[in-house]
Amino acid sequence: MSDQSPASLSPEDETRVATAKRRAGRSAVIGAIFLMATSAIGPGFITQTATFTAQMGAAFAFAILVSILIDIAVQLNVWRMITSSGKRAGELANSAIPFSGHVIAVLVVIGGLAFNIGNIAGGGLGLNALLGIDPKVGGALTAGLAIIIFLIKKAGRVMDVVLIVLGIGMIVMTLIVAFVSQPPIGEALRQTFLPDELNFATITTIVGGTVGGYITYSGAHRYLDSGHTGPEHAGSVMRAAANGILVTGIMRYVLFLAILGVVASGVALDLSGQAANPAGQAFGAVLGDAGMRIFGAIFWAAAISSVIGAAYTSATFLSTFTAKLKGGWALQLATVAFIVVSLIVYLSIGTAPAAILVFVGGFNGLILPIGLTVFMYIGWFRRDLLGTKRYPMWLLVAGTLVTLLTWYMGIVSVGPIFAFLGIGA
Repeated sequence: MSDQSPASLSPEDETRVATAKRRAGRSAVIGAIFLMATSAIGPGFITQTATFTAQMGAAFAFAILVSILIDIAVQLNVWRMITSSGKRAGELANSAIPFSGHVIAVLVVIGGLAFNIGNIAGGGLGLNALLGIDPKVGGALTAGLAIIIFLIKKAGRVMDVVLIVLGIGMIVMTLIVAFVSQPPIGEALRQTFLPDELNFATITTIVGGTVGGYITYSGAHRYLDSGHTGPEHAGSVMRAAANGILVTGIMRYVLFLAILGVVASGVALDLSGQAANPAGQAFGAVLGDAGMRIFGAIFWAAAISSVIGAAYTSATFLSTFTAKLKGGWALQLATVAFIVVSLIVYLSIGTAPAAILVFVGGFNGLILPIGLTVFMYIGWFRRDLLGTKRYPMWLLVAGTLVTLLTWYMGIVSVGPIFAFLGIGA
């Protein structure tokens, strides 16, 4: 490795270095968008969507709308604050309220572990539908491939490419199924704004599955790697966050329409059996065996991308406890260890994967308001940590209203959420 200083580089070398840095930064930005998007469209969300659409029909469209609106308020605030400060969430929270970052880190890691158990379970379900592999073997293969991706020398670049390919593939395949299933679009649009039924446990679960727990911070933490931090980059950060929200919003609604078309046609989905796989049944009802294969591919893509997102983001929170985990091999090994622990727990438990995938969304929905409260405190009272005294008032008001809403939904939904797993009423 050369010890040549930047000042001694030739003009051609300086140009190549600058170009490489721009490309790396652009890759990190795009990777941040897709890390947030694919994390928010994991196997948990797919299973939750199939389960609740089967139960509520077109009325579930309202929960989708609420999840997108909450997503906007949460992600725009979190991305802007983290990137303006140049600090990860735990460090920023500790700077505002001593030890609050440690509390958030513990909750996110616990929630991320719960999510990752569900993600690995989803990988098993996906490979079972795609190739007929035993779900536990499929889960082990999914975890193994995710570990290989992290151990590759240029893990960040590889992760970005994998997430982009998987994200685009999921959208295209789901669009095909939504087109074939012919959902009642008019009824879905009406109930998006005027639902016949309102269920807070359902909304809390779908919010938790799309923006709760580690997902809140996944894209923002990846964006820090782009180097485009500080309040002067607020505009580009907001655009990147908005693009990520747009991708997730389209995918959520298209998936809902695909399932709704099946349910509206009179097909009854099994939601309670030990081997229940409602989303797979819906895809199979539309396209037969080919539908099950397509479902398997989508579900596996959603699972492995979410394993990557959950493990990477949860590991970044460990830097709240030790600076050694801020990057490099230490962060990679912590991420791999996180995946291994998730896999061991998944292989050890006997709960049906579909039940796990619904429960973890609700669990992370209960965690969401705690971190949001700290961030809203920073926005109102500690703007000095963000490197500027200026912060959009509309964003603060929206974030505060969403924080209050998520506290209310969490309080009224605790019992029903634990009932999803059969441990409480």
